[in-house]
Formats: sequence, C-alpha cells, structure tokens
Amino acid sequence: MMTQQPYVGRFAPSPTGRLHMGSMVAALASWLDARSRNGVWLLRMEDLDPPREVPGAADDILRTLEAFGLTWDGEVVYQSQRHALYDEALEELKLEGRAFGCICTRKELASVSMNGLYPGTCKAGLSEGKIPRSWRFDMPKEVQSWLDVAQGPSAVSGDVLGDFVLKRADGHWAYHLAVVVDDAAQGVTHVVRGEDLWTATAAHMAIQQALNLSTPEYVHVPLVTNEQGQKLSKQTRAQPVSPSDAAHVLTSALRVLGQSVPVLDEPKIMLQEATASWDVSKIGGKSGQLTS
Repeated sequence: MMTQQPYVGRFAPSPTGRLHMGSMVAALASWLDARSRNGVWLLRMEDLDPPREVPGAADDILRTLEAFGLTWDGEVVYQSQRHALYDEALEELKLEGRAFGCICTRKELASVSMNGLYPGTCKAGLSEGKIPRSWRFDMPKEVQSWLDVAQGPSAVSGDVLGDFVLKRADGHWAYHLAVVVDDAAQGVTHVVRGEDLWTATAAHMAIQQALNLSTPEYVHVPLVTNEQGQKLSKQTRAQPVSPSDAAHVLTSALRVLGQSVPVLDEPKIMLQEATASWDVSKIGGKSGQLTS
C-alpha cells in the first residue's frame, strides 16, 4: 500500500516592505491549507534583491505574522544564505545544456524584441573571449500542464515565457531558479500563492524537469487590487495590515478566498474555525477589490 507523502507548505515573502492585504491573503491561504491537512508550514524569506529590500522589513513581516496567529514550523530560511545551492543548480543546468551565457544588455534587447521576450541572440553560443553578463534558461517550447484546484486545468506554452534569466548581470539570482531550488531542498509538496505567479509555474516546472526534481501541487489564489485595478504592492502604495485590526483583516481575507466567515471575531477562534471549514476548491480565480 502506497503511503501518502506528508504535506509541506510554505510562505515566501520578499522583504521589500511591510505585509499588506494582498500578501496577507496569500499567507492565510497557504497557512490554512497546511493546517487543515495537519501539514508543516515553512517560512522562507526571499531576500535576493538587495536594491529593492527595506531595512527591517523581514523582521516586521515575521512579527506581523506572529501577531495574527500565523505561526510557522522550524527555523526561518533566508535565501541570501543559500547561494551555494543556486550555484550548484546552475552548474548542473550548464552541464545538461539547459543554461546558456548571454552578453545582451537591456537596451540592446529592447531594440530588437517586439514582444518583450528574449530573441535568442546568444543561444547558439558566444564568440571566443566573450564573457557572459547573465545566464539564461533554454525554455522548451512545449506546453506545461497542471491541475490548479483554484484556477482549474492549467496550461502555459514555453513560447509565452521565452528563455528567461537565471542569474542576472548584476550577479543576483533570479526568482525562478531560487524558488525551484529552495522548494525542492525544503521538501515542499504544496505551493499556495498569488495568481500573478500562475504563468511562472510553467517556468518552474521546466526547471524542475531539467534538474530531475519533483513538482509540488500548485494553487493560485486571487489577487487583491486597488481602485485602479492594480495589484496591491509597495509600488502601488498598499497600506500595511495592522494586528490591532486582526478580526477585520481576517474576515476580508477569508471573503477574498471564498471561505465562510466565523461568527465570532476573536482572531484565535476565527483561525480555528477557518481551519476546520477550509475548502480550497471554493477559492476560485477572480481578483478584485476587497468588499466590506
């Protein structure tokens, strides 16, 4: 008889600012999905982009999650301490012929790319003596398919993504490689995240296949938008959530996720009831503004 693999979920915020409502919806969905299945919920800080990071934001995010009752298992993992793992993965992709060096600048690519995708300039190899500025993944053109419980049967063609960057010209690791390596290293079996990363799932699956890694189950939850229809983010000046308003925040997040809202407004009891009634199939895939 086959034994079911233990559930391991994770939440992986970037310390580019304080936790806003959009991030809270993703965190709550991930936490509830893990806790409702008696699973492990890990916390990983995606701090690989120093120019965008805000001093103190990582600690503030952790304290905010704790204040809302969204506690995690084990030690917090910081991507900034895992460069050796990413180096190892890139070297393997090079050996497999799935990563290639690129000398193109953004300005050069902007002048020749009509759709924003990499035109394959350096894919055939660099001239002798040329040193790569960045490294790119040789993205297969075939369709990547998966079942997303919230979004339904999903499929994305490699043509939509093109040969994306694995390591940037400034030496920083790109999100696509780091997230795949870390999910595999931490044994993550279920990924619950915002639907803005739905297309990126095809990139992650392609890297997993190239590195012979298992693919987690993916669920993409609705985004929260502002009055202009923009995703809440630091760039759109999203306001941080406040633990002093925890009951209202949790109520709003549960509504976005299509879940029933507990009658009592005591946060601890709300989380207990929300965990007991959690139904991932009710999430749906429609982003939009919060409703009171």
